[in-house]
Amino acid sequence: MLLSPNKHNHPRLDLINPICILLLSSIGILFIHSAQSYIHGGQWKSQLAWFFIGSTIYTAVSLTNYSNFLKYSHWLWLAAVVMLALVLWSPLGKSIYGAKRWLDLGFYTFQPVEIAKLAGIVISASILTRSEVGDFRDSLQVLAKMALAISIPFLLILAQPDLGSSLVIPFFVFAQLYASNLSKRFFTTALVVFGVLLGAILIDNHNYVKFLEENNLTPSQGQGQYQETSWFPLKDYQRNRILNFVNPSKVDSQDSGWNREQSVISVASGGLFGKGVRQGSQAQLGYLPRSVAHNDFIFSVIAEEAGFIGSAVVISLFGILLANSLRIAGQAKDRFGTLLVLGVVALFSVHIFVNIAMTIGLMPITGLPLPFLSHGGTFMVSCCILLGLVQSVYRYRKDF
Repeated sequence: MLLSPNKHNHPRLDLINPICILLLSSIGILFIHSAQSYIHGGQWKSQLAWFFIGSTIYTAVSLTNYSNFLKYSHWLWLAAVVMLALVLWSPLGKSIYGAKRWLDLGFYTFQPVEIAKLAGIVISASILTRSEVGDFRDSLQVLAKMALAISIPFLLILAQPDLGSSLVIPFFVFAQLYASNLSKRFFTTALVVFGVLLGAILIDNHNYVKFLEENNLTPSQGQGQYQETSWFPLKDYQRNRILNFVNPSKVDSQDSGWNREQSVISVASGGLFGKGVRQGSQAQLGYLPRSVAHNDFIFSVIAEEAGFIGSAVVISLFGILLANSLRIAGQAKDRFGTLLVLGVVALFSVHIFVNIAMTIGLMPITGLPLPFLSHGGTFMVSCCILLGLVQSVYRYRKDF
């Protein structure tokens, strides 16, 4: 049987995103190796292994029709919630540096929060696809469903505590809601609520400083004391990060302000072309702590050793990745595909902006990793799954 000339004459594979992923991952592996070269660290090997695992999963997801995620969205959401609950209330939950964010299966330890982000994007897109969204009053039912579906994993993540990851969730949800033509009244209300929340954080931070001054304590000495009496659900180490950003004079530069200060020095000292791979003094000599140089602060290492040019290349690759994904969102054959891709773009955008901004001192330190560059197996795989969904939307888009 002859095919119509207009059938299947469009490419089934988008090459732009895979090329960006390959280049970014290669840069990440190179500079993870560089950041740990003085201590002969081997995390670059595990990052390389996770890249190959992630690439395999990326291929599998991209070949799977993304509409299957619509069919099983509730099961994916339930699995994510169960895993988050196991982290908090089962012997499988593992604490590192005072935060209980890992699920220890014996042979492998991973962070369910990354699965929860994927589940959040899928369940939000699913609810909005299955529902009619009109004016504010007509949309109350769908908003209630969204609030229930999102608030449960959000609160479980916040309880770990993982403030950075929990704050990523509202961004991709709002991006999907905006694309669904929800009433502007909703976004006005949300903006007011955000302003009230920001004001509450600033008031709490002011009271925290007052508490330290009244008790003649430094932030490190008062760690854990104020949170026992405060009405606001933050940990003192989180308050110190905010304080380090809004009022750095109140923070001991040898304590909670150390990472931020050394990161800014790393970025500033790179110059135009950088000091060269394995030649950056901040990471190589341990001024930028080796516990964070290869993950949350990998951009600082790149900026110091590859300079402005290297940093610009990384940011440009991210820009191409996001812009191309938006192009794919516009070509999706249905609403679910568009909302999926927009959710992925919003999530990546927040991770990229917040991570880079915190390394150059423009935002508080939050612990959000940089996609494909920061060390981390679960995060690498989750990024591959998310962009595999984008590739699937492209593969199964409408014919042109």
